[in-house]
Amino acid sequence: MIKTANRIANVEEYYFSRKLAEVRGLDTPALPVINLGIGSPDLAPAASAIEALNVTAQKANSHGYQNYKGIPALRQGVQAFYKNTYSVNLNAETEILPLMGSKEGIMHIAMAFVNEGEEVLIPDPGYPTYSSVAKLVGAKVRTYKLQESLDWGIDVAALQQSDLSNVKVMWVNFPHMPTGRVASREELKALVDLARKNNFLIVNDNPYSLILNDNPQSILAIEGAADVALELNSLSKSHNMAGWRIGWVAGNKDLVDAVLRVKSNMDSGMFLGLQQAAAEALKNGKEWFTELNAVYKKRRTAARQILDVLGCTYSEKQSGLFVWAKAPDHVADVEKWIDEVLYGTHVFITPGFIFGEGGSRFIRISLCATEEKLQEALARIQKFVAEKSVVSNLTSQI
Repeated sequence: MIKTANRIANVEEYYFSRKLAEVRGLDTPALPVINLGIGSPDLAPAASAIEALNVTAQKANSHGYQNYKGIPALRQGVQAFYKNTYSVNLNAETEILPLMGSKEGIMHIAMAFVNEGEEVLIPDPGYPTYSSVAKLVGAKVRTYKLQESLDWGIDVAALQQSDLSNVKVMWVNFPHMPTGRVASREELKALVDLARKNNFLIVNDNPYSLILNDNPQSILAIEGAADVALELNSLSKSHNMAGWRIGWVAGNKDLVDAVLRVKSNMDSGMFLGLQQAAAEALKNGKEWFTELNAVYKKRRTAARQILDVLGCTYSEKQSGLFVWAKAPDHVADVEKWIDEVLYGTHVFITPGFIFGEGGSRFIRISLCATEEKLQEALARIQKFVAEKSVVSNLTSQI
């Protein structure tokens, strides 16, 4: 029997990798599954991006290995995007490193900066990959609670009073997934000051800033961030290119170069056609995002109707591709309840426990389904809840 490495002993298969196989098994022609769980945009990228991919792919000299740092046009596209979106000036040659999706950047950053036994600060609730990657590199996972009482803000004062001497990296994610919390400039400044005072790297994972958010921000715009901060970003959510796997890390030259030292040993550069397409997508203007968000606003209304029928409560100030909601008090086990909904309606909704202990009483609905599918899900759930109510009333009368 070949034993696996110790580093994966405490790392489980990604929840969606397992659960979606179960969900697909329920799919039938008569009652197809409606997946409201995963945040994979169903809308198309800009036509100009698709055209750039097609044109480049048809050229004979487009198919070789590419520069590890990406083509100048892509880095210049990111540079312009940051200037126009966040008022951040980046050096396209030294402060931007394209990635095959920002998810790989989480691993590259951990490998570049975190030694075995050092602490990594991870939000709870938060993206599970932060924790998994920390375990894979032998780091000590240390969660910090996002406070529902603070509208899912970070209790910076509590962190200031704690021992941060062994912390090497702090992961933040604003706009936050899954809660939809948008941090103020003052909050970001407090976090940057905390990192500077305690000499650790702070990384903002920032893919949702253009989705249902009127005030997109970058941590790199904060005074003092250049010394201690990196930012991950991507085209997955904001440009409908999740499956294209195009992202980047940005920050000062020394920090970006450290990530490059890892990345250049992991892959051989991104396909030229994808890079050309990304450069075109980054030219999308304000009108493109206005139209995109108009679609998501309608879907959000439908998602909230589903949550109302389920008896959930939620904030109306959320940004991003999801609606985060608290399960009703009468539900004893949220995971079991969501499975009952899944098997009774063939509608899949994400239980919040997968994002950490702080999400155990919550659920998350994705806006990456058409308005028609959301309305169909609403009808199924209305019927399911009504039938459950009838059974409950009959049982109470016996």
